[in-house]
Amino acid sequence: MSSPVPTAPGALPGLGHALPLLRDPLRFLRGLAGSGPLVRVRIGPLPVLLVCEPALIRQLLLDDRTFDKVGPIAERSKDLVGEGLAGCPHQLHRRQRRLCQPSFHPHRLPDYAAQFGASAERTASSWRDGQLLDVPAELLTMTMRSTLTAIFATTLPEATGRQLLADLAVLLDGSFRQILTPPPLDRLPIPANRRYRLATERFERTLGELAVRRRAEPNGGGDLLSSLIDALDPDSGTAERALSDAEVTDQLRTFFVAGTETTAATLGWTLHLLARHSEVQRRLRAELARVLGGAAPTLADLPALPLTRHTVTEALRLYPPAWMLTRDTTGPAELGGHRVPAGHTVAWSPYLLHHRADLYPDPERFDPDRWRDTKPDRTAYLPFGSGPRKCIGEQFALAQAALSLAVIAGRWQVEPAAAVRPAARSTLTPRGLRLRVRAVTGRQ
Repeated sequence: MSSPVPTAPGALPGLGHALPLLRDPLRFLRGLAGSGPLVRVRIGPLPVLLVCEPALIRQLLLDDRTFDKVGPIAERSKDLVGEGLAGCPHQLHRRQRRLCQPSFHPHRLPDYAAQFGASAERTASSWRDGQLLDVPAELLTMTMRSTLTAIFATTLPEATGRQLLADLAVLLDGSFRQILTPPPLDRLPIPANRRYRLATERFERTLGELAVRRRAEPNGGGDLLSSLIDALDPDSGTAERALSDAEVTDQLRTFFVAGTETTAATLGWTLHLLARHSEVQRRLRAELARVLGGAAPTLADLPALPLTRHTVTEALRLYPPAWMLTRDTTGPAELGGHRVPAGHTVAWSPYLLHHRADLYPDPERFDPDRWRDTKPDRTAYLPFGSGPRKCIGEQFALAQAALSLAVIAGRWQVEPAAAVRPAARSTLTPRGLRLRVRAVTGRQ
């Protein structure tokens, strides 16, 4: 007989564990590391089963029919990504995956990579020696520019790009709060809720108008949006062989969030870690100088830049952007000898998994060399998820992060300038990150 599943300490009547999750979610998660393979948590009135064991997490990720993107948290997350790949239930996912796959075929990566590198070069060349940078703002602008170019090929009007980024910031700030706020409090007509609803509607409408406009163009283009519009699925019926305008819009929402916010967060944490580990930063600059000799990095250079790639891998271990995710059971299930009823919310945390001392020796230490002779374990390293719903853009995101890092680290030495606090929103971001940049010798 299995022992009872423990309940996380600190729950409050009506709120459950919402307050510690809002105030300091990473500390809350670290405190659960020794609680066992399963822990009970409450988000407001909603009971959640948090899965902490790698084998059990893999079980639920492989079985996306039983552990599906349904339920109250999944519904609220659709404000951000709609019913695109990241938010749709199992019954819609296979078809959408087949239709989106051509947009992420490996043969498209070199073109996207060139845009990633050009955007990073434009950003890095705009800095001045000794400048104090608002790093999240700089990186969000950089990743938004490259993502918009990859999606739309041509540059959007500057005002449209600014509005998309402003609405995205409101959505990311508010979506996690909305998930943790018990209904009907999340619908009260207070300023924060009104801003959130306005940003949600405008974000979807703007991307939808862009998609409809592109479909009406006679020749389209070679960008991601055209690829989505032109994709056909021979395994679907005639009416569902192509993505509808609404489906294209939802994919754009997903890819815009992933290509902008999550990549900016990954790069922000990477620069934060390098600024506090001068020896790793020195070795990274030496690798870039030896391999590139001052030239701009390309996709073809990445295999010869192991420390650059391992630095990104280690930053993703320490600060995975998707720090906690959920599924809901579509029928009775079993996890670790415990029965889970239908309609129950199940969660897992890549952050908790990546900080387990039994999986990663000295887990709080930033050590890119831990990956020198070891490949990430697909059961213990999950910044992009696993199973049939693993992030479709994993290789694109890794290329964007590595190329951007190579550009920045080749030009600039970064130094810490302010305290940083992890902000656990829909993504894990470095709040308050300020760095001072010093020109690398020979690149002034």
